[in-house]
Amino acid sequence: MSDTILIQRDGSIATVVLNRPEKLNALTRSMWRQLGDAISGLSAEHDIRCIVLRGAGDKAFAPGNDISEFEHERANVEQARAYGKIMHDTLAALEHCRHPLVAMIKGVCVGGGLEIAANCDLRICGESSRFGAPVNKLGLVMAHAELRGLLALVGRATALEILLEGRVFDAREAKEKGLVTRITPDDKVEEEAYAAARRIAEGAPLVARWHKAFARRLADPRPLTQAEIDEGYACFGTEDFRIGYRAFLDKRKPEFKGR
Repeated sequence: MSDTILIQRDGSIATVVLNRPEKLNALTRSMWRQLGDAISGLSAEHDIRCIVLRGAGDKAFAPGNDISEFEHERANVEQARAYGKIMHDTLAALEHCRHPLVAMIKGVCVGGGLEIAANCDLRICGESSRFGAPVNKLGLVMAHAELRGLLALVGRATALEILLEGRVFDAREAKEKGLVTRITPDDKVEEEAYAAARRIAEGAPLVARWHKAFARRLADPRPLTQAEIDEGYACFGTEDFRIGYRAFLDKRKPEFKGR
């Protein structure tokens, strides 16, 4: 990755860093593409059990796209369509990532930053974090693919409130709206985010992947196929199931293999 998107590893936990702190991690076209590549690459790795997504520094997760780039990258419909495809491919990579994603949110999380966080599975923020999507003040829409994650997270009424008013609001209100999973003191965000990641990583990784896939499938109103129903019992044929229940009976911590 370039120096604006970093991948760090600690055992089975990977961290992806939006690394542009001098611009509060404002996203460029290149960063969107590289973020998608990073998530897709990590999703394909069998030994990864959790991914933490964060912004560099303590001031921002991400404030959205770098507006100064619009003049030459997003100045008309054709350019916006090309730029949008990169964004939408990246959001799809986040949505379909098979590993659990934890957004570690310090400071500002608005616009495109909020779109990224909404496609994570857990969002842990500090007390001084701020949220919103004031795109109406730029004469911009949040396109369908960008809105999908937010809509799935908070529902139509709240998503429209966020978009129509364009307010930036605090962590407490974000928690009330269902935007964040947990609020911690500002100096504890990193500690709690990685504690959550470790709890996830200590669980059976196949189970985490199945739970993500099942939750995504159940958002689709179509009836489940017999094959999909049968998949709900596949865990009983795994080595991890045998490891898990034997460890429970023996009153010891299981060490799952991911198979």
